[in-house]
Amino acid sequence: MPSGRTHDRITLWCLPFVIGATFLITSSLATTNGLATTVIVAIAFLVGGFMLGPDLDIHSIQYKRWGLLRWIWLPYQKALKHRSTLSHGPIIGTAIRVIYMGVWIGLFTTVLAIAFNALWDAQLTSKSILTTVRYIGNHYIAEWVAAIIGLELGAISHSASDVVGTRLVKRKSAKARKRKKYRKEQ
Repeated sequence: MPSGRTHDRITLWCLPFVIGATFLITSSLATTNGLATTVIVAIAFLVGGFMLGPDLDIHSIQYKRWGLLRWIWLPYQKALKHRSTLSHGPIIGTAIRVIYMGVWIGLFTTVLAIAFNALWDAQLTSKSILTTVRYIGNHYIAEWVAAIIGLELGAISHSASDVVGTRLVKRKSAKARKRKKYRKEQ
């Protein structure tokens, strides 16, 4: 299994390919702004690779990057087994992390709304906040899809490197066992 630094390098090595492929795909579509979509996918890919990747289920470099907010990942770590389908699986792993973050963002938003209402009489209500969230969700669908694709690509680059790394280690171990067995037979 690759180290955190190796995962970071893989993310950076894959970035030009993600940018190129995204721009080629989106610039040919008349319904999207190819450059804007490419930037969204690229940023989300980096976030998925560096901050919101599958290794948040352990005390990893991704976990450490959350700094003072890393504690929000402790329940996630307790609930999920490392390298399980729920953390490293394609689509479902990213979906769980996005939903998990959504819950935390909702909690932080609620606390901030209560604080703003108490300190500055901001008159923020759950209805006004939900109206804003619905507006953003409905009017920026293509951007949200681009962000989710970028996050998923970042997670896939991580999980794929885990699979390849594990297979290489097993192959190397098998060859070493064969050599050892051969030497004993000699």
